[in-house]
Amino acid sequence: MVWQWLNCPVCQQKTRLRIQENTELKNFPLYCPKCKQETLIDVNHFKISIIKEPDAKTQSR
Repeated sequence: MVWQWLNCPVCQQKTRLRIQENTELKNFPLYCPKCKQETLIDVNHFKISIIKEPDAKTQSR
């Protein structure tokens, strides 16, 4: 069984999460204790994809 630490996509530092090779995460809010940022990610076979959220639009009436 192979384990790997998840690195922050912003500062590249180690986070508090470890994953296995068969771990799949979708829309996961990854929090980094070093840079104090939260990023939405997808993980599949140790490959991390950052999810970009569109900016919120104001409602007009």
